[in-house]
Amino acid sequence: MNSQIELEFEKSKSKDKDERYEAYQNILEATEQKVDWAYEVWDQLLEDLTHKDNHQRSRAAQYLANLAKSDPERRMLRDFSRVWKVTYDEKFVTARHSLQSIWKVGLAGREQKEMVMKYMVDRFKNCINEKNYTLIRSDIIQNMRNLFDHLHDEKIKQTAITLIETVEDKKYKKKYTAIWK
Repeated sequence: MNSQIELEFEKSKSKDKDERYEAYQNILEATEQKVDWAYEVWDQLLEDLTHKDNHQRSRAAQYLANLAKSDPERRMLRDFSRVWKVTYDEKFVTARHSLQSIWKVGLAGREQKEMVMKYMVDRFKNCINEKNYTLIRSDIIQNMRNLFDHLHDEKIKQTAITLIETVEDKKYKKKYTAIWK
């Protein structure tokens, strides 16, 4: 790992909010591409998924989702449930930011895509009793759209449309359908 990325990870834990946010943006940008240093931070990020600071939990989940494409050992297949758990965080903003980035795990390969889709389909079907479930469903449908846009897999689109068809509330059915227009 180069010294600049090391510095960004240090800054991401700074007391200074602006410095922390800039580091967060820089790490997300760096991890948009495959990197050769994923395992240098992997275990620490897994630990941070349960950090007392909800911002640390959220960032760790987002970084790991981005790093899935840089995971030739396919550790994400083993560790995904730990990342997914943050999508249920007690702080809704933390849960939501984690959920909104989870689709990126599906870019790492066929098995990862199938795993992410399975988790998202299950959550869509079973989140009705969760607070803000309409936002959760919207994020899941958007995640599927993001995966589809990157992978052009018609099965993803069909799964999303099938899920949308199960929604009884016309307002939300229309909102979710709009994501696919």
